Amino acid sequence: MVSPSPISLTVPSEVAPDEEEDKALPGASVALLQNSLHLPSLILGAGTLSNQYNTNDHLSGFAPMRLVRLALRYGIKAFDTSIYYGPSEVVLGNALRSVRDEFPRESYQLMTKCGRFGANAFDYSSAAIRNSVSQSLQRLQTPYLDTVYLHDVEFVCTPVQGKQTGNHASALTEDKAAYGLEEGQEGKIHGEGDQKVLDAFAELRKMKEEGLVRNIGITGYPVATLLRLSLLILHNPPYEPVDVLLSYSHISLQNSTFAQFVPHFRQRAKVKQLIAASPFSMGLLTPSIPHWHPSPEGLREAVTQARAEYDGDGFVDAALAYSIRRCGPEDLNVPLVVGVSSPAEVHKCVKVWRKVQEGLMNDDERLKEVKALKAFSEAGYLDWSWASP
Repeated sequence: MVSPSPISLTVPSEVAPDEEEDKALPGASVALLQNSLHLPSLILGAGTLSNQYNTNDHLSGFAPMRLVRLALRYGIKAFDTSIYYGPSEVVLGNALRSVRDEFPRESYQLMTKCGRFGANAFDYSSAAIRNSVSQSLQRLQTPYLDTVYLHDVEFVCTPVQGKQTGNHASALTEDKAAYGLEEGQEGKIHGEGDQKVLDAFAELRKMKEEGLVRNIGITGYPVATLLRLSLLILHNPPYEPVDVLLSYSHISLQNSTFAQFVPHFRQRAKVKQLIAASPFSMGLLTPSIPHWHPSPEGLREAVTQARAEYDGDGFVDAALAYSIRRCGPEDLNVPLVVGVSSPAEVHKCVKVWRKVQEGLMNDDERLKEVKALKAFSEAGYLDWSWASP
């Protein structure tokens, strides 16, 4: 059984000083969407509270506490993390403990993941799933978790995919069979990997019955695989749908394929709650693309072309605005997970969200967005997905 690595990071437990930057701007509270889990429009992605994005000095200081408190003051009362994200759960748990007088546990939702423990370390055994959830409860200092996902299911399930890269929307039409999505085949277990997913989900269901977890779900990158597995779970005993499904990097300026799958998740797979994540596509749509990012050189060059019309942070703001608008109540009506590292980034995120809600996008911004989308299209990378795994 793969076990999570011990975390030695020490973080301050006292309340951070309440500075001017920590105050939410008046009239800018993030609204709740009409959804089954009563989630806000924005969910704070705590994957940034890790060494993939920040140094130990940053994580050990007051910055995480200040950004968590500010997010809560803005009404961003849900947090997404994972035991795979190194110290993220520990840092987040300490930050939330430090503000518990202002924001008691029942005032926000905690969403974490299990089953993935390293870049190539997956363990979906019942013992590992239960141990992972127990570790998360301790790290987050909570008696229950609002949502627990099986993390990155495509690495564990039996591979059934028409192609590894490209636009996978054809999985909904002429290529259904190649993706295992034909009508009548929903409950088919394609191999040992599929059974591992079902067994792991069954263990999560037991913990839900025990009251340790309130909602259970799956996450991953390939949207067609997410649809196949949500159907697989629904059509195998006890024939209950997935509570929550998170898709990342597929409602972005570069790739919005998830939008085409949303009706199928809701109507065919009966998924109760959909969530989108990573409007910047794991840093792809930022000035400094992480060295570990799986995008090929051609896609990176397309990002450079799409960014050409923008000055300063304009492209990043445009990418965020695009995802917020697509996820909004007038379009997909799904919460969006956004990763932030500082109070300043929380302010900026809420500022962009408010601008979208008030319909303040001007003609120049619309034209730049059209040109950015055209740049991805001409390069052959609009709605293009990289391989995973």
